[in-house]
Amino acid sequence: MKAFNFVHASDLHLGYAQYGLETRRQDFDNAFTELVNKTIELKPDFMIIAGDLFHHARPSNTTLENAIKNFKRLRDVEIPVLTVDGSHDSAPNMITGTILTPLDSAGLINHLPRREGACWRKSGCCYVYGVPNFRTRRKTHEALPEYTSQNPPTPEQSTANIFVLHMAIDIPNVTPSYIEAEASPELIPEGFGYYAAGHIHERYLGKFKSGLLAYSGCTETASYDEAKSRKGFYHVTVSEKGEFSPNFIELESPRKFIVLDEDFSGMNSAKITELAAKAVKNADTEGAVITSVIRGVLPSESSRAEVDVAKIRNAAEKALFVNPLVLLKESTVSEEIVRSIFESQIKDLKTKAYEYFIQIFSERYSREQSDQVARSALSLIEPLTRKQEARVKQIIEELQK
Repeated sequence: MKAFNFVHASDLHLGYAQYGLETRRQDFDNAFTELVNKTIELKPDFMIIAGDLFHHARPSNTTLENAIKNFKRLRDVEIPVLTVDGSHDSAPNMITGTILTPLDSAGLINHLPRREGACWRKSGCCYVYGVPNFRTRRKTHEALPEYTSQNPPTPEQSTANIFVLHMAIDIPNVTPSYIEAEASPELIPEGFGYYAAGHIHERYLGKFKSGLLAYSGCTETASYDEAKSRKGFYHVTVSEKGEFSPNFIELESPRKFIVLDEDFSGMNSAKITELAAKAVKNADTEGAVITSVIRGVLPSESSRAEVDVAKIRNAAEKALFVNPLVLLKESTVSEEIVRSIFESQIKDLKTKAYEYFIQIFSERYSREQSDQVARSALSLIEPLTRKQEARVKQIIEELQK
């Protein structure tokens, strides 16, 4: 077979006006334009987009126009684009369908699920087979076997074989906890040397069946928890022996994200507002998106609503946007329990105080740790009232160990 090379990208999410900002929608377009620029420089035999080209099944005219211009640029230099639909760029109804269908009809892309046999071939080089996204694990396990039965994959021994999909495969350390793994490994056909995957926004490359499984990740930051991940795509060279060698190419255009994640447990709302605003001010960077993640357990006299989100947001002057995420938990200790402690007789005070401590500490520690800390708190009462400093110091040192 002939040696060849291709580009593998996914999760472009064109049209996503994150935080309601037109500037962020343009950022996703800019990342796509840079991807196309770098692809044209690399001169691959073809490009694969493994789903979620668009963020919505009905993108705006502005987003669609920019996509069409870039696809025309690729067509002008004879770089075919192969696609499958993802969970965002296809609607869950037959009427709307996917925007990829008219783009395929216009000759701008080759949408694999529409092609005969759900595949595309380059003579003497490769066989590329693609499946659509079925949205949920239940639907995937019902529909994927039917799809492959109607469009039997036929990997060829004389060429390199590529399988394109947009779904999370149930493999340890691959699928993030917040994503449902739609497909068990057994559902995915054998016989392919490269599985070009999308849907998981973090880059991954590892052995799978008799080949490689590759998630190229997203090309722009769609969620703050992706901020640390490098954004880009794979440029894959394939030798005459059919050996796949992916090289990750990082994009330069994605906007800078700064994540400030801090635990404010035990502080009241005013103090939290003050410290969070100070952290945002110190992190203020020209054009950046700052996410202030505010975690912890509030004292019983405070509430989440009292945190001044506007003050935190306005602490930055140079950033494009500040996104305060208030994930504070309010104390679950009821007023009845507190009242019962102070109204109870002295002989029952320790028991009720222990129950009170357990409820407080269980919000932060395991049951075993909560018990240990609660008992230590109780044991401090007597030496504190008697001003036995040595004993207090001993108990605290034991607790720290």
